[in-house]
Amino acid sequence: MVEPLLLQPDPWRQLIALVLAATVVMGSPGPATISVTAAGAAFGLRHSLRYTCGIVLGTIAVLLVVATGVTAALASMPGLALLLAAASAAYILYLAFRIATAPPLAARAAEVSRPTWLAGFLLAVANPKAFVAIAAVFAGASSSEGDAGLGLWTRLGVLALMIVAIHALWLVAGAAFSGILRRPAASRIINLVFAATLVLTTALAVFG
Repeated sequence: MVEPLLLQPDPWRQLIALVLAATVVMGSPGPATISVTAAGAAFGLRHSLRYTCGIVLGTIAVLLVVATGVTAALASMPGLALLLAAASAAYILYLAFRIATAPPLAARAAEVSRPTWLAGFLLAVANPKAFVAIAAVFAGASSSEGDAGLGLWTRLGVLALMIVAIHALWLVAGAAFSGILRRPAASRIINLVFAATLVLTTALAVFG
């Protein structure tokens, strides 16, 4: 009797390699991950969950676009790609301004506007690093497959779970700063650092 696929040694090695590649490439600082961290620090864990969910769903949408080959069609439409990049850059600059000028948590009114689910989704689908990083990881997993390689749905499932885990960790890391941000001086410094890092990682993703 043939062993189940995941009991064979090669698929397990490919699975581990896929997780490690996703952790290093997709989990590295970029516009989406830094924005989630900055939102968690500036607005707290609970008030950043909707934004983070939007980022996660948008990044999974990018994964599906890459897996189905739609990126090739998008690449043939430079006008659309330029429009998405401009929209993403504009929102990232706006978000960086909002983070840099956010008041300390202790002084924040309940009605203060916070990043929305839709804003996170739109940023994720227009994030240039997401397409490059996911395409690199997905292509690497595909090229390493043999007859007993990981199937398409297995790769999609693993990468979707990695997207959730990576952004959840970045959010928690940012929210860990929220206690410090109750002090006005520390709040201003950390928010400015996060805002500058967000702009820098976006510039590197677009021009790097």
